[in-house]
Amino acid sequence: MRRSEYPRPNFVRDNWQNLNGTWDFAFDDNNVGHKEKWYKNPCFDLKIEVPFAFQSKLSKINVQEFHDRVWYRRKFKVNKKSADNRIILHIGACDYESEVYINGELVKTHIGGHSSFKVDITDYLNYEEEEIVIFAYDNSTDEFIPRGKQYWKEKNESIYYTRTTGLWQTVWLEEVNEIHVNKVKMTSDIDTGLLYVDLNLSKEADVKLGVKVFDKDELIANNLYSLNGINTKFVLDIFQNKIMNTVTHHRGKTWSPENPYLFDIEFTLYQNEEVIDKVKSYFGMRKIHVQEGVVYLNNRPYYQKLILDQGYYEDGLLTAPTDQDLINDILLAKEMGFNGCRKHQVVSDPRFLYHADRLGFLVWGEMANCANFSTDYIGNFINEWEEVIQRDYNHPSIVCWVPLNESWGTPNIDINSLEQHLSLTLYNLTKSIDKTRLVVSNDGWEHTVSDLCTIHNYNHGGPNESTKHQVYAEALQNKENILSYMPAGRNIYAGSFKYRGEPILLTEFGGITFDNSINGWGYSSVKDEATFLKEYERLINAIKASDCIVGFCYTQLTDVFQEKNGLLTFDRKFKADPKEIKKINDHLPLMAKKQKSKNRFEV
Repeated sequence: MRRSEYPRPNFVRDNWQNLNGTWDFAFDDNNVGHKEKWYKNPCFDLKIEVPFAFQSKLSKINVQEFHDRVWYRRKFKVNKKSADNRIILHIGACDYESEVYINGELVKTHIGGHSSFKVDITDYLNYEEEEIVIFAYDNSTDEFIPRGKQYWKEKNESIYYTRTTGLWQTVWLEEVNEIHVNKVKMTSDIDTGLLYVDLNLSKEADVKLGVKVFDKDELIANNLYSLNGINTKFVLDIFQNKIMNTVTHHRGKTWSPENPYLFDIEFTLYQNEEVIDKVKSYFGMRKIHVQEGVVYLNNRPYYQKLILDQGYYEDGLLTAPTDQDLINDILLAKEMGFNGCRKHQVVSDPRFLYHADRLGFLVWGEMANCANFSTDYIGNFINEWEEVIQRDYNHPSIVCWVPLNESWGTPNIDINSLEQHLSLTLYNLTKSIDKTRLVVSNDGWEHTVSDLCTIHNYNHGGPNESTKHQVYAEALQNKENILSYMPAGRNIYAGSFKYRGEPILLTEFGGITFDNSINGWGYSSVKDEATFLKEYERLINAIKASDCIVGFCYTQLTDVFQEKNGLLTFDRKFKADPKEIKKINDHLPLMAKKQKSKNRFEV
């Protein structure tokens, strides 16, 4: 099974080549590959299907024991359209440390298992038969690298799953002119109807830039700019005082889950009247902010009904078997009445974000966390997180960034000032790169400075635990109860940090399993579908009865290995009637109620 779709759908060029497929492969358990120069004289004894990790079924290796050093190799040919053009190699994701060799020469090193990277390989090509070799090192037991849900033991257990080592997203080539559009950052402002564009070229050049914006089939902007340098900034008038009701929730041309309105945009570079580069993209006019304890989408109070999505697939692990699987996950969640997801402890595939953009699905972008704290890992963690934010900035579906979850990687943040400073650094770094989105400092508990107060509560009991029912309902009833509640024995705010009027959301709860689940567990259990629906409604009603909760995230979309607590099975089959789940979710308002509060915290 080959992943052959275009891997970067919000920045498209026509001239590209997919390198997924069958590669030669080898384990290097004795760490001799570099000494024996496998990058020059590879003789690999296995075959693997890229981009699937060797631990997955779809890799056609499917072994889960520790193999921390792995090598890949394949041959390819390059047929350039122009002799002066450059060939760029892209790696969607390779976990964790990577080395890339072209025809025996090292061309790139990269640290980070969830972010993308690229390298110009033109000067290393021979234009006959090329050879690429990739080495990956992923220390299976290292607690100080961002691993998310990847377990540091060989067998899955508890909330941890199978590891992903090496390549797990698409490897591809594109041909570009030496002078080309390197990066575009687009920021929408629905209050003025303007789009702010920050464009970066590959090198300083005296060129012209043509920009076209399309509202469906209508050309609404056609501008030509003279450039002389690497960076340029300009503003496009999108609404042009012609579009009525632009900031209402259901109508107009702002982006929302109910109305995922997108504009197409094209960037064309000209040198001496000749087209030297052309990029197609899109954007949505969308605003997210908080005010007086409420989250606003496009200037209207908005109730987020999210589902926790671990991003795992039974046969592909963190790599979706097909592009349609990414689409289906969104459609299945929407069918149950959810308007978004919290992508949990994994960075979303750009294809998932593309489908969320066009189908209308909110996404909380989350970083995979470390298991423990060390000052030695901070630089690598921050660099990778910054790469993720920069790569995914233009997706309108992303409304919130979550650098930390449940104090993972910062286990003593309540009392350790170093860990508190890391949380503050990640918050401020994220806001310095992206002022347009909300940032949660530490989802679940022990917040420092945060745009949202997000809380996890699994203490809701099962069908026959009436005492826990009451405790759960009372814990959510009002701000005083919520802020004094200690989930997992943790304070809601770390150390001396205090609540400042942020909107309050319950971002993990539920996880109900069925008694007939085999070799698995949930946070509570029911015997049948009817009982499940009653329990689900009870949990949602407690949220609805709260006088301060303005959104939620239910655990979770699917079963994942031993965790049998999804609304869907691991192979994406409904456990309960989705119409009934949607009916319960629809009892909550689309628009969050504006809270009466003297506090005002605006982002």
